[in-house]
Amino acid sequence: MLSYLLRYNLLQNLNIEYFISSRISLRSERTFSKLIVRIAIIGVMLSLAVMILSVAIIKGFKTEVQDKVRGFIGDIQIYRYDLNGSFEKSPFIPNDTTLNNLKNNKQISAFYPFAAKPAIIVANGEVEGVNYKGIDKSYDWSYIKKHLISGDVIDFSDSTKASQQILISNYTAKRLMLKTGDSFVMHFVQNPPRKRKLTIVGIYDIGIESLDKGFVIGDIGLIRRLNNWLPQQTGGIEVRIKDFSKLKEVSDEVYGGLELKLRSRSVEESTPEIFTWLSLLDVNTQVLLILMLIVGVINMITALLIMILERTNMIGMLKAMGMRNSSMMKIFLYNAIYLVGIGLFLGNVLGLGLCFLQQYTHLFKLSQANYYLDYVPIEVHFIDVLLLNLVTMVICTLVLIIPSMLVSRISPLKAIRFK
Repeated sequence: MLSYLLRYNLLQNLNIEYFISSRISLRSERTFSKLIVRIAIIGVMLSLAVMILSVAIIKGFKTEVQDKVRGFIGDIQIYRYDLNGSFEKSPFIPNDTTLNNLKNNKQISAFYPFAAKPAIIVANGEVEGVNYKGIDKSYDWSYIKKHLISGDVIDFSDSTKASQQILISNYTAKRLMLKTGDSFVMHFVQNPPRKRKLTIVGIYDIGIESLDKGFVIGDIGLIRRLNNWLPQQTGGIEVRIKDFSKLKEVSDEVYGGLELKLRSRSVEESTPEIFTWLSLLDVNTQVLLILMLIVGVINMITALLIMILERTNMIGMLKAMGMRNSSMMKIFLYNAIYLVGIGLFLGNVLGLGLCFLQQYTHLFKLSQANYYLDYVPIEVHFIDVLLLNLVTMVICTLVLIIPSMLVSRISPLKAIRFK
C-alpha cells in the first residue's frame, strides 16, 4: 500500500486513476482476483463470439435459402389474370408496352418466358407426377448450372433435339431409378392425354423438396405444340432483379407497367411459407443476442463488485488522502473497460476465426432434408461486427457505472480497518 501512496504523491499531475486501475487488473498479485478477472474476460469473449456467429449464420442461411428459391422461380412472375389456380396458366402474348417497361427498368437484370404443364413420368415400373416447366434459349442457366450433379443443360442450338431433352431433380432420379442419358415416357395431362419420349441431359439438386419433387425443366416449344399455342404465346414471364432488398419496390413498378389483362406476384407471395419462416429467424437472433449480452454484462458486474470488495483497504487509504468518490469510480471503470476491451478483442478473434473456417471449409454440416442446406452457411459483414462491438462496449460501460458507485458508500475509517 505504501507504494501506491508514494506513486500517488509523485504522479499528481498525471492520470492517477488510470495508473492505479492498471495496477489492479491483470497484473494484480492476488490469485482470487486474477481468477475472477479471467472468468469475466472469457465471459465477454464467448458472448461476443456467439453473437458474431449467430448474426453471420442467420444472414448466411437467409441468403442461401432465398437464392435457392429465387434461382428456380425468379423474383417476380407475370401471368394472365384469370380464375385458373393451377400451375398451368392461360397463355398470353405480352404487348410492346409491357416488354418496353421491363427492358427500361434499370432494377431488372433479366426476364424470359416460361410455361408449366402437369405431367406424369412412367419409368422402371414407377410413376411420378410432376410439373413440366418449359423455358427457351433466353433462360439464364447460371443458377441451375451451380446445382447440376451430372450432365449439362438443354442445348437450344437445335430446336428439334431441344424439345426431346429434359432436366430432372436428384430426388426424381432416385425415385424412378434414372440417370443422365436415360429416356422415359412422359404423359401430359390434357384432353385427350398425350405422351412424349424424353431424354435426360442433366440432373440437378436444389435442396428444397417442394421444388425438387414438383418440377422438371424442358423446352417451352413442346408445351406450345401440345397446347396448340402460337409461337409468341407464353404461360408467364419470369423477372430477375439486381437488388433483392428492393423487391417490394420493383414488384410494384412492374405491376404498374402491365397491361390490364396481366398480373404479377413476387417470390415472397409465391412461396409465403418459406419467407415467413425466414422472417421468424430474425426474432430468434434478437433473443439470442440479448441473452448473450446479459451474460457478458453479468460477468463484468460480478468481477467489478469482487474487485471493489477486495480493494476496500486501498479505497479507504485513498479516500483518507483526499481522493474524491468520482476519481475512485474512474479507477474501477477504467479497469472494467480495459477488461471488456480484452474480452472484445479475443471474442472477435474467436468469432471471426470460426466464421472464416466454416466459410472456406464447410466443416459443420446440416441435414439438407430439414434445413434446405447441407452445411452451415456463413455471411460476415464488417458493419455487423462493428455494431456488435460498439453496442457491447457501450452497454457494458453504462451498466458498470452502477456497481462502481459502491465506492462512494465506503467509509475511509471502516475500510482501513477492514480485513
